[in-house]
Amino acid sequence: MHATAIILAAGLGTRMKSALPKTLHRLAGRSMLRHLLASCEPVFDRIVVVLGPDMEAVRAEAAPHTCVVQRERLGTAHAALQAVEEFGSGHVAVLYADNPLIRVATLRRLLDTASGTGLALLAFRPSDPGRYGRVVADSDGTVERIVEYADATDRERTLDLCNAGVLCAASDRMRRWLLAVRNDNAKGEYYLTDAVALARADGLPVVAVEASADELAGVNSRSELAQAEAVLQGWLRQEAMDAGVTMTDPSSVFLCSDTKLAPDVTIEPNVVFGPGVSVASNVMIRAFSHIEGASIGPGSIIGPFARLRPGAALAQDVHVGNFVEVKAATLAAGVKANHLAYIGDASVGARTNIGAGTITCNYDGVNKHRTTIGADVFVGSDVALVAPVTVGDGAILAAGSVITDAVEPDALALARGRQVQKPGRATQMRAAAKAKKGNR
Repeated sequence: MHATAIILAAGLGTRMKSALPKTLHRLAGRSMLRHLLASCEPVFDRIVVVLGPDMEAVRAEAAPHTCVVQRERLGTAHAALQAVEEFGSGHVAVLYADNPLIRVATLRRLLDTASGTGLALLAFRPSDPGRYGRVVADSDGTVERIVEYADATDRERTLDLCNAGVLCAASDRMRRWLLAVRNDNAKGEYYLTDAVALARADGLPVVAVEASADELAGVNSRSELAQAEAVLQGWLRQEAMDAGVTMTDPSSVFLCSDTKLAPDVTIEPNVVFGPGVSVASNVMIRAFSHIEGASIGPGSIIGPFARLRPGAALAQDVHVGNFVEVKAATLAAGVKANHLAYIGDASVGARTNIGAGTITCNYDGVNKHRTTIGADVFVGSDVALVAPVTVGDGAILAAGSVITDAVEPDALALARGRQVQKPGRATQMRAAAKAKKGNR
């Protein structure tokens, strides 16, 4: 069965109090629009996004899907009507970009239900129905109509079955109903939900497909965005643990929608994953680590208080310890950087040890430069490697050295001022200081 999804994304989202279009606000590292697109893509053959004027950033986010523009914001039915030329054959579902957490299974249930009835809609029962539109049903459970809160009677406002705004029907019927919607209501807008009454007037049954409030609650404010984030994080954590990941304090771990965690990964409290992270099996991620755009090989140990930035690629059994930052760098198997180091724009060979206080000086104020360190190198504490520079296999870099030239394999490199010792001078200096203080 051919099916098209129409996603309404033209709203300004004034309650967000943001210059960023509402649908581009992020949940678990991904825009609300992208979340909904990801759920629609396995279900629908075609997706069309309805934008407002001058929403080029939303258009870019919707790519490669078709976009149409609603020039005047005259209501949800009017918005859906802007895509009428894209309906095609089969069924059409109209969705909202600020309902980002609708799951694939729910959309499939909606489409399956619509194929066997006149019109299907999504509905839910929130703990606080608030100002949601209410679903008015007959005694046999068939939906009679949707009433917007502003137009509802006191009795209708006591109903707890609420409209999620999503409708699905055969494309020819949806087209006819949208053209027939009127704007004689409290707001003077063309409501998509009026299609329910129009379907009933045609003698067609309307069926509500219920899903959880967590899945269907809309996002119209910063507080609702935070609530949706909490819901999504709960789902992501549960999915990870069901797949064999250990979290000692799940509520303090924050995942991205694309975080990939293999079985037998252990995550301690207060760990944050940004976009683009993959973690192989038997990895330990210790507390207070922040990881984004990085890949971590099997058996590695990260943290506590470690930071892996985009381009960090760690092979097997790598140790990145407390207050170590890695950026755009590859660390081969067995590399250890256990504390207080910065490794940026670098390649580090197998089994190399990076001492405390070591930094790769990769930026000259204009350009980034690369540091290449071979295998089995011992880098002493407080070494600065001024890129571009190369260190050969098996070399030893003495503590406190500033390395500016290439180091040959198996060489010892020392680049620091020679220590000078003055016997008894400390006693003389203290005595002079005390005498000076006493004369004040």
